[in-house]
Amino acid sequence: MERQTVPAVSPFAEAAGYCRAVRIGPHVWVAGTAPIMPDDADPPPDAYGQTRRCLEIATAALTEVGASAADVVRTRIVLVRADDFAEIARAHGDVFHDVLPVNTSYVIAALLDPRWLLEVELEAFVRD
Repeated sequence: MERQTVPAVSPFAEAAGYCRAVRIGPHVWVAGTAPIMPDDADPPPDAYGQTRRCLEIATAALTEVGASAADVVRTRIVLVRADDFAEIARAHGDVFHDVLPVNTSYVIAALLDPRWLLEVELEAFVRD
């Protein structure tokens, strides 16, 4: 099967040797996606805005390999502060309320950039 990749636009991607998404057959994996802005601008200051930005980047990667948010079967979210859960969940629901992917429990961790409040990872299965 052909392997398709989407490059990651991240200050860490080249050094760490990873891409934003990989598709092999009907399976698509999207790497942990932070709210990276063009030209290293500051991300939105709030958890809802940052979640929307993460999902915008991740779903754009899906599109590049012929998938969409409707194909997502699993999401994982790493967040910095438990207090942000409600706003992150609200943004997640805005995108996935009709899709209903499984979701790994929200995991609390420190992230590489202190401006980031979360990262989002997706898995999709494309039904041809």
